[in-house]
Formats: sequence, C-alpha cells, structure tokens
Amino acid sequence: MRQDEITEVVERAVKLVAERYVLADVAERIAAHLGDRLRAGRYADAADPAALAALVTQDLQSVNGDLHLRLRHHATPLVEQDDDPIEARLAPLVRTTMGGVARVERLAGNIGLLEIRPYLFSPQLAGDAVTAALRLLVGTDALLLDLRGNRGGSPDMVALVCGWFFAEPAHLHTMHDRSGNTRQFWSAAYVAGPRYDADKPVYVLTSAETFSGGEELAYDLQQLGRATVVGERTRGGAHPCDGFPAHPHLELTVPVARPVNPVTGTNWEGCGVAPDVEVAAAEARDLAYRRALAALLDSDPERPTADEVRAALAGLS
Repeated sequence: MRQDEITEVVERAVKLVAERYVLADVAERIAAHLGDRLRAGRYADAADPAALAALVTQDLQSVNGDLHLRLRHHATPLVEQDDDPIEARLAPLVRTTMGGVARVERLAGNIGLLEIRPYLFSPQLAGDAVTAALRLLVGTDALLLDLRGNRGGSPDMVALVCGWFFAEPAHLHTMHDRSGNTRQFWSAAYVAGPRYDADKPVYVLTSAETFSGGEELAYDLQQLGRATVVGERTRGGAHPCDGFPAHPHLELTVPVARPVNPVTGTNWEGCGVAPDVEVAAAEARDLAYRRALAALLDSDPERPTADEVRAALAGLS
C-alpha cells in the first residue's frame, strides 16, 4: 500500500474511534495510541490491506482488549456491497447453514440437543428455522443447547430463543450508548408454539470460541436462573458494533453500545461467561448429558422413559 493510503485509513480509524466508541474516556486513549503508532511509522511497511488490518487491529485492541474493535479485511471490495442490505449479504450463508441450526436431535432418555452455529442470525433471516427446531424439541424432558461453535449474532434472535424458556417476558438487558440513550431487550412475549416447560432443565454448552451473541444467550439464561452453563469460559465480547468503510477492502468495526444485565448490573465484556461447571469443551456435551439423565432419574425414578434413561447413563459410564 502507498503511504498516503495507509495514513488516510489510520487517520479515519482515529477519528471514528474518538467520535463513536462507546466508552468516551477509553476512546480518547485508543485514538491517541493509534495516532502515536502512525507517527512512529508502525504501519509504513504494510504491504497490503490485509497486513495493515492485522497491525491496526492489534493496536486497537491493545488498550482495553475489546475484541469487537477491529479493522477487518474483505477480499471482496466493499463498494460492491454498499447498496446491499446486510440481510442480502448474509442470505447465502443462512441458506447453506440451515439458518444456524447445525443439529437438532432427540438423544436416548428423551434429552433434546440443539446446536446453533456459526451465528444466531436475525429472526428475519432464520426465525422460521430456529422456531421449527425448538418446536421439535418441546416434548423432550431436558435440553442441551450447544453454543460451542457459535461466534455471535443478533440480540433479537437471542430474545426470540429466550422466549421459549420463560413463561412471561423476562428483562434480558438494557443497551446503553455513548450519548446516554437506552433500549431494553426482553425475551419474546410471543412464540409460535408451546414454550419449554419451566421445570425442565436446560444446559448450555460453551467453549473458548463462543463469542458475542452466543455469549449473550448463555449469559442471559444463566443469570436469570434458567440454565446451567457447562464447558469453558467464553471469549468476552459484549459490545455491539457498527461497521464503517475505511478503504475498498477495509472495514472498521466500532463498538457503539454496552449491555447491562438487570441481575448482575454488568456484562461479560473482557471476562467472558464463566461456566457453572467448568470442563474442556470437547467433554462438555457428555458431562451435561450425564447430568441431565441423572437429574431426570432423581426427580422421578418411575418415569415412562426410566429404562431408556438408565440405559443411556450406563452407556456413558
């Protein structure tokens, strides 16, 4: 890249962070740090946009570790995407991933399994697919919600999924922006079918790669006492962001708000979601499955599926 191009990209990043980043005091520090690095010649040897993106992202995140704050490289020029809404750009991925419903299954012992990855797409794009999966599982006696491969997504989809697990709308969080504006998010008041009974246990599986919207879903269900989180501490990205073009192949994503949970008064930014039962991600499903089966027997040893539950437990030992 030419030096004038590099300077233009970095100076735009400095300006946008200073004006838009959700935490004003931190924004000043990040912007100053980036400007200092530019003047020191940090980016002079960036051979191409991808190399510049890596260097700038490293410096953006070095101040407070916000993983949503980054300079993203796009192989396809952004100018070709300007007139396309985000729904249109995501549509092929939604189609080839079945709306994020990677797996829906009834396990032995009448335990449900729902795996959502790679993203929690918006209800407009994937609401029907996720709703269909949840309706299939409503008759199971416990549920494993696998978010180990989930890399984020829509808070509105989080609200939709949460709607299946609460009899009444539950306050999930309040989003605060830099100007002091707020927006409350509640679990969906209406769902297209019967809700998952409140006395049925729910286990959320997480990994060190679970991020953003996937973390929110785990955190909301955990903090409201509706689910047990099993697995690894998640990555720790809570701040939603807006994207700004900085070059034909570069997009700056700037966190512009922060969620505040009504139970904790905070969120999972920088610290991740701490599991209730910590175990390696690869072992999380079997451990949660075992716990779900044991809980069913403890609650009702004479249940109609008791023999199937015992056989499934024996197979896991």
